[in-house]
Amino acid sequence: MTSSPDPQSATLFLDPAQPLADRVADLVGRMTLEEKLGQLVFNAPAIPRLGIPAYNWWGEALHGIARNGRATVFPQAIGMAATWDPALIEQVASAISDEGRAKYHATLRRYGETGHYQGLTFWSPNINIFRDPRWGRGQETWGEDPFLTGAMGAAFVRGLQGDDPRYLKSAACAKHYAVHSGPESKRHEFNAEVSARDLHTTYLPAFKKLVTEAKVEAVMGAYNRTNGEACCASELLLVDILRGAWGFEGHVVSDCWALNDLHTTHGVTADGAESAALAVKRGCDLECGQTFEHLGEALDRGLLSEGDIDRAVTRIYTTRFKLGMFDPQEMVPYASIPESVINSEAHRQLAYEAALKSVVLLKNAGDILPLRDLRSLYVLGPTAASAEVLMGNYYGFSDSLTTLIEGIVARTPEGVRFEYRPGTLLLHVPANPSAWTTMAAARSDVVIACMGLSPQMEGEEGDAIESPATGDRTEIGLPAVQADYLRELKANGSRIVLVLTGGSAIALGDIADLADAILFVWYPGQEGGRAVADILFGVASPSGKLPLTFPRSLDQLPPFEEYSMAGRTYRYATETPQFPFGFGLGYTRFVYRGVQAPDQIDAESALAVQVKLTNAGKVDGEEVVQLYLSKVEPAPGDPLYTLVGFGRVALAAGETRTVNFSLPSAQLATIDDAGQAA
Repeated sequence: MTSSPDPQSATLFLDPAQPLADRVADLVGRMTLEEKLGQLVFNAPAIPRLGIPAYNWWGEALHGIARNGRATVFPQAIGMAATWDPALIEQVASAISDEGRAKYHATLRRYGETGHYQGLTFWSPNINIFRDPRWGRGQETWGEDPFLTGAMGAAFVRGLQGDDPRYLKSAACAKHYAVHSGPESKRHEFNAEVSARDLHTTYLPAFKKLVTEAKVEAVMGAYNRTNGEACCASELLLVDILRGAWGFEGHVVSDCWALNDLHTTHGVTADGAESAALAVKRGCDLECGQTFEHLGEALDRGLLSEGDIDRAVTRIYTTRFKLGMFDPQEMVPYASIPESVINSEAHRQLAYEAALKSVVLLKNAGDILPLRDLRSLYVLGPTAASAEVLMGNYYGFSDSLTTLIEGIVARTPEGVRFEYRPGTLLLHVPANPSAWTTMAAARSDVVIACMGLSPQMEGEEGDAIESPATGDRTEIGLPAVQADYLRELKANGSRIVLVLTGGSAIALGDIADLADAILFVWYPGQEGGRAVADILFGVASPSGKLPLTFPRSLDQLPPFEEYSMAGRTYRYATETPQFPFGFGLGYTRFVYRGVQAPDQIDAESALAVQVKLTNAGKVDGEEVVQLYLSKVEPAPGDPLYTLVGFGRVALAAGETRTVNFSLPSAQLATIDDAGQAA
């Protein structure tokens, strides 16, 4: 993996038998100051005299290896959150890192080096709290709840990093630390003001879990300021909490070009040298950007010392050693993963399972689903034949994408009359004033209307080209052209099964009443069409649950720029939503009974809770059992409800099982105004 260094450098750092810390110290000690400064940027140059190849730290693996050729495309993160299945997510992440390893070593064999997006350091997962559905990047997150986000994010990290006691399969990165969820248009200048109570109750718990329990290797600082401090150079976030209270031992990387914001838009420093020095001294070890080009000047001005540089270089090289980059390949268990795993049949099946479990059935009036005894079927809508809506953002590329229309065609029995038309557009009124489809569709037994959002309408700054708000949404309803079309369909007598794509909540208003059934399928990945069709036709039963609240309208939301949790998410909102957090129907009926919990809670012991769950329907199914706590006398600012446990349970028709929860006493604590457990 490295070329031979100068024979005079008799090489402790290349000796795998030596302790890791000694090897890193030896290598860092051999570098000149100029060489060390060059290593602190994401596109680190080679150091030929030491046999160190160039390395680009920037890699993406949000829901599959991204921007690096062929890969299995799993459902977007918010869709995987809807599975409420950490065990499945760990398998998904393990498959992703298998593909990343295979691609990395294949590239090394072919070219002798790797480039952008071709390394083993993946800047995933995004564990920001999805506090407002207007945020375009909410699709990258695991929803609005810190407990669910922590559980799913930790599973993802474990899958990416592997379980070898010595080597990392890949290095995961928890981002964006912290208090970061829009607006995209102001992310380079925004100051998120948040109380200590909200900070420690909502915005930090998932990061804490990934650091202290999942042992995530990297943390990425956010663009914004939090309570006046730039996140990538925050004494509170990086020094006091991350490395102090939590004992984080990995490396910190800036978001891309975020350090430039310190002096240009945040105004916390005067120039690039001050920004670079402040970031390093506060614990930002690696930059995605160019501000660290001023580190030499900062040293000359006495703004930091070479010891500060050594600390940062030591941290990032510790990661490279843990990835096995300086050991013989035969010692690294992950180096032998073959290229054949990339988009393999096993991984495609895993993508199918994840898509299947992510689909949320929001309505099923008259049990119109699953579809049966059809003579005719009409499929329409702007997302039916779209590959875009399978992929979300930060996606890889697969040669086996199955669109919604392809999946439905494959499942439709022979002899059923089948028609398809786009019918309408996603956002814009069709140029042709003559639309035959609304009348023609009404002559079919069922209309499957594939509608909703696309990644062109929501995403990151500069990425969602149909967003007038730099990636965010200004409205959260179904686009007017689609809503009007559905009303016309209903007025003509159609029975409508509405299949909605999207990465965030859609306030449906009266559309929720017009549709006979509603499936929310997110951005379901390469197997999305197959999974959705199998649910529509009853090959499988829907079992996904919402990882975020679907409000009735913008009127139920506080201002977008307000970071107080008051009135937000199921934990603090007092108004009735259209569809609540944790909601999702199925094709069977589950009955809960016999809930048992102690009358008194011992602060020193775990709280044991159990419930009997029965599948009282006629088909097999899976239920996500959810456990919430509420305080009898909540203090001002306390959550109204708090998710503290969940588990996915598969039951055959008629089967009963006892589900047990054991909650450690620390999980029963609430946070006071000072940010302390009470």
